Amino acid sequence: MVVEAEAEAAEVQGQRWHSDGGGGEEKVFRGRDEFGKSSNTFKQIVALAIWLGAIHFNAALLLFALFFLPFSKALSVFGFLLIFMVIPINEKSKFGRKLSRYICKHASSYFPVTLHVEDIKAFDPNRAYVFGYEPHSVLPIGVSALAHHTGFMPLPKIKVLASSAVFYTPFLRHIWTWLGLTPATRKNFISQLKAGYSCILIPGGVQETFLMEHGSEDLYLSTLFGLGYCSRAANIDPVIAFLKARRGFVRAAMETGQPLVPVFCFGQNFLPSALSCVSLANEELVTLTNICVLEVEGKWRDGTISPIPFRHPMHVVVGRPIEVVKNPEPTTEEVAKIQSQFIEALEELFERHKARAGYPNLELRIL
Repeated sequence: MVVEAEAEAAEVQGQRWHSDGGGGEEKVFRGRDEFGKSSNTFKQIVALAIWLGAIHFNAALLLFALFFLPFSKALSVFGFLLIFMVIPINEKSKFGRKLSRYICKHASSYFPVTLHVEDIKAFDPNRAYVFGYEPHSVLPIGVSALAHHTGFMPLPKIKVLASSAVFYTPFLRHIWTWLGLTPATRKNFISQLKAGYSCILIPGGVQETFLMEHGSEDLYLSTLFGLGYCSRAANIDPVIAFLKARRGFVRAAMETGQPLVPVFCFGQNFLPSALSCVSLANEELVTLTNICVLEVEGKWRDGTISPIPFRHPMHVVVGRPIEVVKNPEPTTEEVAKIQSQFIEALEELFERHKARAGYPNLELRIL
């Protein structure tokens, strides 16, 4: 009882250390407490608009060019967008770093996002880790809590794996590259790990959105790395076989000898208030490109619909690293064994934190 009282008191301050039975020390970062003094609603809306609005801007620009501009000027707009699809990006741009920091801190304050690290001392700044983040939801916004520019994790080099198509999208590719995203190809994934970067990926991929329900957190484990845009589609039966067949992120961790880290985000499924897409067409699109189309809407308190997501608290919980012995050529059985350990650790992580995150009756189904 004393420990619980102390923990509750310290959590109000935004950070707390907690010694558990395993000898680890937990640290909690609350985005609003960390950045609240320098953040306000206007800055938060601007940050979200820059982060999530690039796609809307591209769509609006294309529609305007098609329907309101003469053919010659429309071609100029298309040419302008084409240039921004291929123009080189300076990842170390001072402007890009400042913009990324701005987005991360104000987005963390907006929802707000709270990061729970079960054992902060288990993470060595000189090592790389493979973070398996779940669920994907419509938009895995909670991953911002782990980003390098947020500064919560004690790791100097962090990358987030996203669909390669993102990096051919004008403006979006610049913003997300500066935020620390990188193409989710196997070659690039392995290369980043060998270069000492910890990699965050969503193993279930965009397929999870078709299975998403607001009363449960459905996980669709696969190696379809990427950040897609689709919504829940009714009457889509889960493909359970993907749990057995998709183990690429586990294999990559084994080949490089990097620990696997289970991560779960509570509350992320509740951010959009209105979603729409054509289920069959989007399933076909996901199969081909790992991206699908969606409309995401939030709602202000007066009931007005807006493209900004709900203010809904998110709790991102980070489990202890699962040590992996380096094995350049792991067998299928060896990969399956480590995958089982990861899934079990993720389930246990979920059960330990669901009540504390405010979802005592929430169900987790691994498909």
